[in-house]
Amino acid sequence: MVQVLMIEDDLELAQIITDYLASYDIEVTNTDSPYNGLSMLSIKEYKLLILDLTLPEIDGLELIPKIREKSDIPIIISSARDDILDKVMGLERGADDYLPKPYNPRELQARIKAILKRMSPVEKIDETVKKSDFILKEDDIQVYFKGELLNLTLAEFDILKLLIQRNGAVIAREDFIYASDHIEDDSSLKNIDVMVSRIRSKISKIDDSKTYIKSVRGIGYQLIC
Repeated sequence: MVQVLMIEDDLELAQIITDYLASYDIEVTNTDSPYNGLSMLSIKEYKLLILDLTLPEIDGLELIPKIREKSDIPIIISSARDDILDKVMGLERGADDYLPKPYNPRELQARIKAILKRMSPVEKIDETVKKSDFILKEDDIQVYFKGELLNLTLAEFDILKLLIQRNGAVIAREDFIYASDHIEDDSSLKNIDVMVSRIRSKISKIDDSKTYIKSVRGIGYQLIC
C-alpha cells in the first residue's frame, strides 16, 4: 500500500479521509501534533504528506520549512483557509499543492495520484526494448511476443510495458494504476488482477508452456522470462 502521512487535528475528518483512501490502497497515518509528524518523517518513509495549516503548537506554514530541512516529500496542503496569501506562501515555502476545505475526498485521491505519478515517472528506456521473448515498441504502442503482435488494450499495454521496463522486478498492483493514464483512478486492485489475467490469456495463445507473468502474493506481479 502507498504510505501517506497526514497532520490534521480534525480527527473526524482525518478518519473519513483515511477510510476513503484505504479503498484506493492508500494507507493514511494521521497525527494531530505537528512536532510528532516531524518525528514520524524521520522514522518511516512516506510517499506523501497531507498537511493542515491551523494546527496546535505551530502553524502549518511555519512547519513546511522545517519539513523541507529534512525531507523532499510531496506536500498537499489541506486547509479551510482560502486566503490567496496563505496559498502563495504555502507553495513558495515548498508545498506541491493546495486543496481548500471543504472538498470531496475523491478530488484528494486524484491529486495524490497525479503528484505521485509526476514525482516518480516511469523512465523511457528506448523506443524499442527487448526482454527475452518480448519486444516493446513504446512509440507504436505495441508488444511482440515470440515475434507475434499481442492484441492489447491501452491499459493492458501499460501494464505489460511496466513489467518489461522494470526488468524482472516485482511490481505492486497500485504501481500499475499510478503509472498508467488509461486505468481509471477508481480502479480497484481486483481490476488489475483481471487485466493481468487477460494479458496472460493472450500470451498463452502463443505459448502456454509456462506462466510468464508471476503472481507475488500480497504484492503484485513479476515478469518471468
